[in-house]
Amino acid sequence: MLTVLGLGLVVGVILALTGAGGGILAVPLLVFGIVMGVAEAGPIGLMAVGMAAALGAMLGLREGIVRYRAAMLIAVSGMLLSPLGLWLAHRLDNRWLSVLFAAILLLVAFRTLRQVTRPEVVVKTDVPSPYPCKRDDGSGRFIWTSNCARALALSGTLAGLLSGLLGVGGGFVMVPALQRYTDLAMRSAVATSLAVIALVSVTGVITSAASGGIVWTVALPFSAGALAGMLGGRLVSTRLAGPQLQIGFALVSAAVAVGMIVKSLI
Repeated sequence: MLTVLGLGLVVGVILALTGAGGGILAVPLLVFGIVMGVAEAGPIGLMAVGMAAALGAMLGLREGIVRYRAAMLIAVSGMLLSPLGLWLAHRLDNRWLSVLFAAILLLVAFRTLRQVTRPEVVVKTDVPSPYPCKRDDGSGRFIWTSNCARALALSGTLAGLLSGLLGVGGGFVMVPALQRYTDLAMRSAVATSLAVIALVSVTGVITSAASGGIVWTVALPFSAGALAGMLGGRLVSTRLAGPQLQIGFALVSAAVAVGMIVKSLI
């Protein structure tokens, strides 16, 4: 009980400090911490990350940095494919599911390192914005176009599929997608991504619960720990968040990914 609570606490803290993609470590912590399979740990990780993300999104809404219409569009697209991901998760061999998870974790680690180490690009204000989703200067809301809606919807379908398949919220997809397709500031992109994670997770958790795929004795304390970690992490995030923290997260993610591959193939 205390071990599971502590693992959830770690997930919540990582999620608060490193952004929406930090929740990808939830499943590996369950796999190594209490020796669960990826298919079994996935719904529990999704529930915990979804609840912690919902808390972060509500705090972001209070600050006015969540673009809720965009979050709803992305989430609805993700909800359509989340059940398909769950269906696939229970039909793939657990060994290869672990390898797939590890490969995505390595990709997250690589992206994080590249983002921290690459030189900052100076944006010229007199050049038209290249983003398909641009905000109105007056209201701060998106100017909706077909290109904008299509880009966000496609990002949502990928996040939804992965959330069901691997039990991840999809923040590691959504934050880069929002940075690529919109002119949102980083804090707003993370807060909007948390809202998407919270909404998409609902479908996966309900589907898993209906089929008896959630071990509640693990899910409840793990989720409670994640909520506490999210609150605690946000209190210290402004003092600890920075390049060194992102590098540390990337190195830990890479080490966990290698460990999962070795564990799966030996």
